[in-house]
Amino acid sequence: MTAEIAPPAETTYRVIGTRQDRYDATDKVTGRAQYGADIRLPNMLYGKVLRSPHAHAFIRAIDTSAAEALTGVRAVITAADLPEAANKIVSGGEGGSANLRYLSENVLARDKALFFGHPVAAVCATSPQIAEEALSLIRVDYEVLPHVTDVRKAMKSGAPVLHDELRTDEMGQKGSVPTNVSNHLQHLQGDVERGFRESAFVVEREVVTAAVHQGYIEPHNATALFNAAGQLTIWCSTQGAFGIRSEVAEILDLPVSSVRVVPTEIGGGFGGKISAYLEPIAALLSLKSGHRPVQLTMSRAEDLAATGQAAGSYIRVKLGADADGRITTGEGYLAYETGAYPGGSFVGAGAAMLLAGYNIENILIDGYEVVLNKSRVAAYRAPGAPNAAFAAEVLIDELAERCGMDPLEFRLLNCAQEGDRRPDGLLQPRIGMKECLEAARRHPHYTAPLGGPNRGRGIACGYWDNYGGQSSASACVNYDGTISLLIGSIDLSGERTASAMQLAETLGITPAVIVPQVGDTNSVAETEGSYGSRTTFATGWAAILLGRKIIEELTGRVAQFWEVSPDAITYENGEFSAGDQRIGFTELAEHLSGLGGPVTVSVTVNPSGLGPGVACHIVDVEVDPDTGKVDILRYTAIQDAGKAIHPSFVEGQIQGGVVQGIGWALNEAFTYGEDGRLLNANLLDYRMPTSLDVPMIDTVIVEVPNPYHPFGVRGVGEVPISPPPAAIANAMYYAVGVRMDVLPMSPANVLAALWKKQAEAAQA
Repeated sequence: MTAEIAPPAETTYRVIGTRQDRYDATDKVTGRAQYGADIRLPNMLYGKVLRSPHAHAFIRAIDTSAAEALTGVRAVITAADLPEAANKIVSGGEGGSANLRYLSENVLARDKALFFGHPVAAVCATSPQIAEEALSLIRVDYEVLPHVTDVRKAMKSGAPVLHDELRTDEMGQKGSVPTNVSNHLQHLQGDVERGFRESAFVVEREVVTAAVHQGYIEPHNATALFNAAGQLTIWCSTQGAFGIRSEVAEILDLPVSSVRVVPTEIGGGFGGKISAYLEPIAALLSLKSGHRPVQLTMSRAEDLAATGQAAGSYIRVKLGADADGRITTGEGYLAYETGAYPGGSFVGAGAAMLLAGYNIENILIDGYEVVLNKSRVAAYRAPGAPNAAFAAEVLIDELAERCGMDPLEFRLLNCAQEGDRRPDGLLQPRIGMKECLEAARRHPHYTAPLGGPNRGRGIACGYWDNYGGQSSASACVNYDGTISLLIGSIDLSGERTASAMQLAETLGITPAVIVPQVGDTNSVAETEGSYGSRTTFATGWAAILLGRKIIEELTGRVAQFWEVSPDAITYENGEFSAGDQRIGFTELAEHLSGLGGPVTVSVTVNPSGLGPGVACHIVDVEVDPDTGKVDILRYTAIQDAGKAIHPSFVEGQIQGGVVQGIGWALNEAFTYGEDGRLLNANLLDYRMPTSLDVPMIDTVIVEVPNPYHPFGVRGVGEVPISPPPAAIANAMYYAVGVRMDVLPMSPANVLAALWKKQAEAAQA
């Protein structure tokens, strides 16, 4: 796509930057919005999935005869009912890719169960209770194998190997022996060894971060109807209807044209609702039950155990600075879990984002992706980046202290700006890192008195690339002057409204006359999922082009009406004019039946002008040294939004990301037993923050326009989750004097760090 220069932030808009009502608000607050589990179809059956109780086991045999004989059961399936999957790479979400065989085996285990909760069979029956009973009648003969759920142990020689055929991809060269390390990547610039030799100050630290869940409210669900004509329709809660269509078609070996996916409203996703889990199972059960619709809905325990957590990791970082406080050298080692199957760890993103916000001449970063006996990793808000930000930003703070500098001034001295080269070799585009830091320095929070003992203030920064990707949309101008807008993007957080606002701004009309809807895969063209902070940027681009096409088409109609050349017509603020002739948008629409009929336009875009998101957070904490409990006293999140299309949506995204980051920082972690079972597969023991755990999150929107979007838009949804763990860790250091190197910083881990410090002091 041809890039164009965005107008400056101070440009006056009619619609952009206002706080419009959400189009879907009424349906959602009144309960009329249709979520996946609300789907009801005639003669619908209910499905249930039998899951492995073992973290690693051969499946010797599965006896489904008793379940099939149970009254009310209509079908039972195992991996034997799935087509034999080819060993080939297919496209996946967030711009990634995956092996088709692994995708298929993740849906239903074929020869081995590779994690606790791995699906091994499924049934459908006339009631959920009968389906549940049928599961208890299925007999699976397992041969339990040694397992590994720690990333460092999984990398060691002699660790249980999950896939006999897996060889390390060593920067393009395949290894020769079976391994759990599926991939090794590297970024190298300058002379790192010389950099450290010449550094006046050097700091080094290793951190461990736990795997965490996306924490969406609505569990995964899928309803499928495979009709007698071979057409498959799926209703599901997903971040990308077209991605689900593609995966289901690949896994079931169907033409993509025979699969229609109807996205329902979504109760949160955050990256966890991109891949297919239940959809192929529901489709097979529908086929095998005689073409009846089948619905599956996961329990919370199933969702936590088997849908894909964010990667846990081990990270080691070393930094050097000169006597003036300039960071000269950096070194990073990242080992990320990818779960039971390769291709999902996002270690590439972690390695790219590790020190992306800083200008460092000499740098070496190695990233390793590691399979182990946990569910296949899924994306989670800036996937891979929060782990890296925790490791880097704690060490940045430590280096600032060694240099005798204020941590904010140290970051300002070293922050990256346009034209600097990132650690992954890319040149920085226009970013607002410096502007965010300057906003933080000006903010009264940064200099406010802390008061009280055991209190500290910390800051940390975040960086996320954002993404463009393919988006499609259609619009029809109705005779009453309204516009029906159809977008292919799932509406996670106001995309219908944000797209309509960009269309309205382009046309110079009020967004109230636009009626936006999310289309299914048969009603709008291919659109990538709502992830990567791409939708307001890319689908907004599509809406803008729709507006331009509508103006062009209507100009032709007006020219015909007035019998003038189209070049003689001007369109401004919703009105066409030529000389002393004028006609408004609505009035013209009322005449369209006599001027060629309705105006319908469609566009597909694939914009590449990335506008990275950057942020700087300030947090005050109080640590109880007797219990290890950490209270968040005050939080300010400053973020470059490019241009905020809808400031309330941006603020909501920032606040939501911060709360999730606080959970990642202080409490959230999957806990596995010695036998590899997930021990906290419920929301009581898997502790996410509630409203009682966080203060009001103060937000500051910095607007440094992205020059590659007409309105200057950057994605905003992901970067706010990255700074909180490090900001809180840094605040804790100033509160009680310990540098935390583990996530979560739970009371137990905080006490362990405090006791270690006391023991070291006693020995000194």
